[in-house]
Amino acid sequence: MKEIINDITIGVKKFFSYALYEGDQTTITVGTLLLIISSCIFAFYVLKIIRRLLTAKLPLEDKRKFVSIFKVTNYIVYILVIIAVLSASGIDLTVLLTASAALFVGLGFALQYLFQDIISGILIIVDQSLLVGDVIEIDGKVGRVMDIKLRTTRAITRDDKIIIIPNHFFLTDIVYNFTQNHKTTRETVSVGVAYGSDTRLVEKLLLKSVENQKGILKNPKPNVIFKDFSDSALSFDVNFFINDSFSDPRIKSDVRFRIDQLFRENGVTIPFPQRDVHIYNK
Repeated sequence: MKEIINDITIGVKKFFSYALYEGDQTTITVGTLLLIISSCIFAFYVLKIIRRLLTAKLPLEDKRKFVSIFKVTNYIVYILVIIAVLSASGIDLTVLLTASAALFVGLGFALQYLFQDIISGILIIVDQSLLVGDVIEIDGKVGRVMDIKLRTTRAITRDDKIIIIPNHFFLTDIVYNFTQNHKTTRETVSVGVAYGSDTRLVEKLLLKSVENQKGILKNPKPNVIFKDFSDSALSFDVNFFINDSFSDPRIKSDVRFRIDQLFRENGVTIPFPQRDVHIYNK
């Protein structure tokens, strides 16, 4: 019985040691080939589990965005696994790696921004820090997010122009997201009135200017702030809340029209800067 077991063991060892390729410094055996295959299969299932964990809570549309990036990631991991197995099997890969070093450096410089954008896109999609429909301000431009891809994000501005934003901007630059917490935002219209005006009347008229105005919420209630004694005017802010920040300019314009009308009807003057010039004759 022992002899049979020994014969089987010897046969298995010979099978795994059988050389499929023999070079001057490199020998690839059946065992090495089987180890590469089994390692790739193991890596495949590990990557599959990681993919499911990362996309478990994502909408179907966002999951589809990961298909291409996971394919690329799989190929990279398989290459690294093969290199690791060959190295562990005693095969000298120095020549191969040295010959490829210059190519890898060149590709690294060429693809650094591409991978930076892709990684940023993955982080944005996974942590849901930016969603389709969010109103954002970046580089002085306000836009509504239309589409989030792995490399770029598209947004439409208030003048119906499309801006294409590389995803790394959301990690390296300051981005204002008006609707991250909720869709309701507080907006302000500032106005100055002449010194000597009835400030309580001004407060009443400013509140009336936003009353029943389309797009302005009744709750939270609008409020008026007596902001400052400026050089040429008494400065006031009327604060109100809206649930569509994208329409902010139109709503503010309507409020200003209403303020101008009410001030004219009630004799409240909006001053302009004035300077007194004194001429002395010597």
